[in-house]
Amino acid sequence: MTLDDLRVFVAVCRAGSLSAVARDLTCTQSAVSQHVKRLERELGVSLLERHARGVVPTSAGRILHAAAADGIGGIDLAVRRLREQARGDAGTVRITTGATTVRHFMAEAVVGFRQRYPRVSLEFQTVASSSGCFDALAANDLDLAWITLGEPVRGIEQRTVLALPWVLAVRADDPLADRPCVEPAELAAGQIITPPANSTSRAHLDAHLGELGVTLPAGTSVADWDTAVLLTELGLGQAVVPALPAGRGDAPAGLRMVPIPRLPPLSVGWAVRRWDALSPLARAFADTVAEHCAPLGPPQDQGSGLAARV
Repeated sequence: MTLDDLRVFVAVCRAGSLSAVARDLTCTQSAVSQHVKRLERELGVSLLERHARGVVPTSAGRILHAAAADGIGGIDLAVRRLREQARGDAGTVRITTGATTVRHFMAEAVVGFRQRYPRVSLEFQTVASSSGCFDALAANDLDLAWITLGEPVRGIEQRTVLALPWVLAVRADDPLADRPCVEPAELAAGQIITPPANSTSRAHLDAHLGELGVTLPAGTSVADWDTAVLLTELGLGQAVVPALPAGRGDAPAGLRMVPIPRLPPLSVGWAVRRWDALSPLARAFADTVAEHCAPLGPPQDQGSGLAARV
């Protein structure tokens, strides 16, 4: 077997489709299939199961995928770091994150980092969820992932940078707009806009509401907190969102961010394969972001922040 065979196999497992990988690699579906068949012949086991909507790894395929993803990602990262080391202070730091994270959490840090390291490139790969960040981190030669912290993930180290308090975004004419805070039980009676059911932030929210005996009604769910706030502005409901720390601006005109203090804050921060294996440049960028976030801290007035996409 070759590294290319393993790379293609990992890509197929991630995409769930031979044709999608063929498009990404600008080759034929038959060529992609040949990589997988070569692995199957050498190992003597079936690695993929064909279904109407694509392919999924067999039990043997899952074992190989887990090992290959970790190994190839580590090799690619090592090769890139050796090349960067040979070039000196030039190189690239690759980050995977959500669509609006850079604006909400990293804007000042990006400017400061580029001023300090003008020859270093920053590459951002956008994904839709924290689980997507984990997949990208494991499968590619990425350095860092900005995530909503949740349960431990095999082969991934997580580090908290900020704890974001939960707030209820409401229109200024809402009966709750002038309240100093909202009780979790009151959420059960509203038309609530929430994170999607499969997201880390929704799991966090449901777990703590469940401890309080509160079940959210079925309603609108969106992965992007900015969109949740926009839907609130449009009168489609009240949005339960984590608040951006104080100092990053006021709530949009016509909206109020009412604290929900009985809900524990949502932790966001970095995920990496191994902190001690990070390149000096990647560690410098992670530290720069943390340094710019640190002065924000837990806000004194939880109602004064903007909602953030994490």
